[in-house]
Amino acid sequence: MAHANLFTPFRVGELELPNRIVIAPMCQYSAENGCMTDWHVIHLGQLALSGAALLTIEATAVVPEGRITYADVGLYSDECEAAMGRVLDSVRRWSDMPFAIQLAHAGRKASTEVPWKGGHQISPDHANGWQTEAPSALPFAAGDVPPTALDRDGLARVRDAFAEAARRASRLGIDAVQIHAAHGYLIHEFLSPLSNQRTDDYGGSVENRMRFPLEVFDAVRAAFPAERPVTVRVSGTDWAEGGWTIEETVAFAQALEARGCSGMHVSSGGLSSAQQIPVGPSYQVPLARAIKAATRMPVIAVGLITDYVQAEAILATGDADLIALARAILYDPRWPWHAAAYFGASVKAPNQYLRSQPHQYPRLFDVRADD
Repeated sequence: MAHANLFTPFRVGELELPNRIVIAPMCQYSAENGCMTDWHVIHLGQLALSGAALLTIEATAVVPEGRITYADVGLYSDECEAAMGRVLDSVRRWSDMPFAIQLAHAGRKASTEVPWKGGHQISPDHANGWQTEAPSALPFAAGDVPPTALDRDGLARVRDAFAEAARRASRLGIDAVQIHAAHGYLIHEFLSPLSNQRTDDYGGSVENRMRFPLEVFDAVRAAFPAERPVTVRVSGTDWAEGGWTIEETVAFAQALEARGCSGMHVSSGGLSSAQQIPVGPSYQVPLARAIKAATRMPVIAVGLITDYVQAEAILATGDADLIALARAILYDPRWPWHAAAYFGASVKAPNQYLRSQPHQYPRLFDVRADD
């Protein structure tokens, strides 16, 4: 079998990746006061042994009120930074996989219960709840406490918080930053006319709605070392009438590229309870294809990509440059091993696991003399 695209090297900015498999950010709702815990050592540690090329830390709030839930990870204090540093130090003792981090603010979708307890909004007058903030005072769901519309000082505070979190990520030796501009959270809320009904310079036209997201990107890019990539995760469409569209996403991608964006991770939806998503295998790939056709940035495809041949086909047809796995790699943390075996490729594994190599795949593990 010819060597698979999935196991060819790729460069994102100055970051060299040994293959095209990246692990998407996945919230664990297991932090305490924004601080990572031993669960994150277990979770990130197992994924760091998977043979993927890059591991992205879950949505990490840049301010306490930007957390989705009270159990979300943050990077807004010395305590949060120290806790994340302890986790990274532990994982790095056993893996040299590079880390990215997704910096985020949940906007009007903040202050909720953890998913396995229902995920409903927690009002500000209850324990573990707080007042949310957004572009406009429009709640996400009927019955929710409306968010406070951010004023100019609020915009500056949030923008500066993204930059400060990027500086903290740099101190932790994190290799790349992904800005979360998808799934109905704050930056996406500015982009979509369904959630942004401002009448100032930050609302109305698509250029105005992109203004704050681009200001956040510029602030993060300036705060993070120039040789390390800054990428953006977007929702390519709201899947809702009158919402954010793929044509607007293309314009946003082109504006980001002009500002030095290193790549775009293309997801969709999450902004409107009226969304109608045609869920199925590779359902978001056409959105990635549109960005790929309109820019020269690396593009990451994600969403119900579970099969090795499916992932390879997305790369082979040029629809994307990288494949992101989330639920699929939680279900099968050795997905990259199994894909490599299928394609006759090799993947890095820890020395402690080398004896698990199946006899029928003698070149599965990439063993180096200096390891």
